[in-house]
Amino acid sequence: MGQITVKQLEAFVQVADLASFRRAADRLNTTQPNISARISALESLLGLRLFNRDAGSVRLTPTGRTMLPRARAVLTAMDGFVAAAGEDHLFEGVLRLGVTEMIVHSWLGPFLRALKDRFPAIDVELTVDLSANLSPALFSRGLDLTLQSGPFGRQISGGVDLGAFPQVWVAAPGLGLHGQALSLRDIARHPVLTHARGTLPHEQLRDHVASHPDVDVRLVPSTNLAACLQMTLDGLGVACLPEVMLRDRIAAGRLVPLRYLWVPDPLRFRARYDAGLAPSYVVRAAELAQEVARAHLAAPEDKEKLSS
Repeated sequence: MGQITVKQLEAFVQVADLASFRRAADRLNTTQPNISARISALESLLGLRLFNRDAGSVRLTPTGRTMLPRARAVLTAMDGFVAAAGEDHLFEGVLRLGVTEMIVHSWLGPFLRALKDRFPAIDVELTVDLSANLSPALFSRGLDLTLQSGPFGRQISGGVDLGAFPQVWVAAPGLGLHGQALSLRDIARHPVLTHARGTLPHEQLRDHVASHPDVDVRLVPSTNLAACLQMTLDGLGVACLPEVMLRDRIAAGRLVPLRYLWVPDPLRFRARYDAGLAPSYVVRAAELAQEVARAHLAAPEDKEKLSS
C-alpha cells in the first residue's frame, strides 16, 4: 500500500479552498493534470471520495468536509515543525507578493534580496498594481502577501505596520521654482503631475485645489508613478510624491524640493496576509518587510534641504 504524501494533502486543501483544480495548480506551481492525479491517488489510498465534480464545478463531499480540517492540521503541524527547526532554507514554495509602485521605486530591491537570503528555496511571483486592486486579489487568495497603502475598506486577520511615508513637492531645477515660498498660483503655472484617480493623494489634492476656485490648476493623474516621475524630471510639470522614491534624485540635484506649505497626508503602508491560512514564511516575510521599510524611513535625510 502506498503512503499519503504532503503534496497530496496540499492539493486537497488548495482545491477545497479555491474550488478549482486549475487555480490549485496555479497556486502550487504545477499543472492541472498533476493536481488531478494527486487527488485521485489520495482518494484511492483513503478509499473515500473527497470531491464531487460536475459541469465544471468542484464541491467537497460530506466526507471531504470532515477530512479537510484534519488535512489542514497536518500541513500546519509540518509548517510548525520546519519553523521550530530555525532552518529557513527548508521552506519551499511560491510567495505571491503584491506591491504598489511606490515600493518598486524605493525599497523593493533590498526587500527581495533580504527575502532571498533568508528563504533561498522560496520563489517570488510579483504583482505590481494600485492598492485598490491588490486588496481583492488578496481576499480571493490570488496573492499571499500585499505591501500596500491604506485606507482599507476591508480588514484581514494578519498584518504589520510598515510606517508612514511623507510626501514632498518637487520640480526639475530648470523650472526655477525652488528657493522661495510658493503660492498655489505659483504652482499652477505648470501642470501638476499626480497619483491615479481614486487614490487618497489624488483625492486630497483635488479637494485642496477645489478649495481655491480662483486658481486654475491642471491636474494630470497617472496610474504609472514611473511615468509621473520621469515627466517631472523632464520638466513637464511639478509633482507631489513620496519622499522615499525621490531621495536619490534630490541628492543628485536632478529634482529640487519646493516650499509649498500644503502637502497630502503621508502614505501609510501595511503588510497584509490571512493569518489563518498563511504559512510561516509569509508571516516572516511580512516582518522582514517591516524591517526594510523602517530602515528606509530612518535613512539619513537633509531636512533643511527638503524645507528650504
